[in-house]
Amino acid sequence: MLEITHKQIAPGTEVIHLAGKIMMGPSSEPIVTLVEELLQQGTRIFIFDFSAVTSLDSTGIGHFIVSYNRIGAAGGQMRMTGATGHIFDSFHISQLDTVFPFFEDAEAAAKA
Repeated sequence: MLEITHKQIAPGTEVIHLAGKIMMGPSSEPIVTLVEELLQQGTRIFIFDFSAVTSLDSTGIGHFIVSYNRIGAAGGQMRMTGATGHIFDSFHISQLDTVFPFFEDAEAAAKA
């Protein structure tokens, strides 16, 4: 099960905290829906916090590719934080760590 919470840390900047498994199935589909809703509300900088993510599969990664495209089309930016171990390795193996900027924590991502 995936839990998603989010918090605005500055005007137009949102930290989206993810906890649990980002896997194939309906539990991770709300990621893209949330991105679309926040874009409509004027958010342009999205910081995804993976510090509490326990599993990630290719379908989960696909949700971030879709989100990245939608955010970019709206003139926004997507940043990643808290990804370590096998979670970061999933992005690295697919070379998405060269597309999505990764930061040590949300504070560093917000300052970038």
